[in-house]
Amino acid sequence: MLSVQHVSGGYGDESVLKNITFDVNQGELFGVLGPNGSGKTTLLKMISGILPIKQGEIYISGKKLQEFGIKQLAQMVAVLSQHSSQTFPYTVKETVSLGRYAHQKGWFQTWSDEDESVVQRVMDQTGISSFQHKNIQALSGGEKQRVFLAQALAQEPEILLLDEPTNHLDLSYQKELLDLLKRWTMEKGLTVISIFHDLNLAGLYCDRLLLLEKGTININHIPNEVLKEDRIRDVYHTKIQRHPHPKVAAPQMVLLPDVKQEREDVEITEAMVSVSSEFIELESPVPLRTMSSGVVGSGTGWHQTFVNRHVSKDYNCDDHRAEMAGFLKAKGFEPSATVGMMTAVYLEDVSYQRFEQEDFSIFVVVTAGVGNAIDASKSERHVYQMTPGTINTWIFVNGELTEEAFIQSIMTATEAKVKVMHDLEVLDEVTGTIATGTSTDSILIAATQTGKVLEYAGTISPLGQLISKAVYQCTTEAVQKSKKRKQT
Repeated sequence: MLSVQHVSGGYGDESVLKNITFDVNQGELFGVLGPNGSGKTTLLKMISGILPIKQGEIYISGKKLQEFGIKQLAQMVAVLSQHSSQTFPYTVKETVSLGRYAHQKGWFQTWSDEDESVVQRVMDQTGISSFQHKNIQALSGGEKQRVFLAQALAQEPEILLLDEPTNHLDLSYQKELLDLLKRWTMEKGLTVISIFHDLNLAGLYCDRLLLLEKGTININHIPNEVLKEDRIRDVYHTKIQRHPHPKVAAPQMVLLPDVKQEREDVEITEAMVSVSSEFIELESPVPLRTMSSGVVGSGTGWHQTFVNRHVSKDYNCDDHRAEMAGFLKAKGFEPSATVGMMTAVYLEDVSYQRFEQEDFSIFVVVTAGVGNAIDASKSERHVYQMTPGTINTWIFVNGELTEEAFIQSIMTATEAKVKVMHDLEVLDEVTGTIATGTSTDSILIAATQTGKVLEYAGTISPLGQLISKAVYQCTTEAVQKSKKRKQT
């Protein structure tokens, strides 16, 4: 569809772009990235014919750009600029109708039935038909942007060029606009080439990305290859960290500020724990980085309050997450800052202890009962039903964990728990075999993210050794307390 071959050029005698070569296929949403001054807008101006090319060629559908007449080029390429403005008091429909100029014929530029049909169609498709008779100056920024998009689409172009189309739009309008453009590329084969300053939006919506650096191409590839930490740090000269999007297979980048609130160097200890018959609470003086399977606060995040709530064995709720959030609010806890778990175990049988090595420590809290113990290797013989968690394990690390260490901590803690089941000969009542845990065990790993960097937590690493010892001891004590209660 579009082929840029060895293009150089810019303003006057200055060549902003140097030897640029890339192709864009029909139906692609192609993003152009780069820091200020890298040549993004210059490139779009060359493709649209506004700026002359000093060297090289640009081809549209196999034809050289300079071989197109003005109207011919307007039928092939439409431009939605970053700062579209309207100084005349036109209506929405009149503004959109300007996009049909390239298709009108004759001296008097007569308005045809086809022109009217196209204008009405693009207004429907961009969601502006309902206010087509309103003065454009009375519209919001997001509404105006949709009007100018409709105007560009009214040209019925094969290629749409956009210079930072989401600039000055709020989140809902950004999503609405990019969703619309993505649908047009997929359903109508429109080719979209857009400049992005927002790397995350580019990663979410673009099929491929072109990263410019000082007027040359750094890389032209899929988002997953372009948006890599080292590359973005080098090109943009800023600290950044990459994370996966939680719902879409797309990379996302987060800034790491140099100026930030200093984290207090705290240590999580038993002094922060309070135990009642209703719940166990641990309140940290600072938010902790967490990974958990809690009813509230599951996944990864930052949390400051940790609650293990006692519920009856016959607890049943259609929406246990909402019910738990309501419980936390009623008790004065903020759910968004809390990891909350449930257990049918008597909380007085909790076991908790601080364990330390030379330059770091951990604090472990375990509530455990084995009434619904399960042998994981024979779990298919059980009927699935949600019951309150029985073995709930909290591991607080006074140190800085890597992502790898968080996951390994969970693995190591689970191995230690399984060993307790084996050594105490806890049986799965259905299969008669040694259990590996209970059907709804929960776990929390929380780290202060200060102090010693702990890169690994496998069973023989320093952190893994401490977790293994702590979880084994606390789980053993908690199970024994629970068994003793049943016997009395």
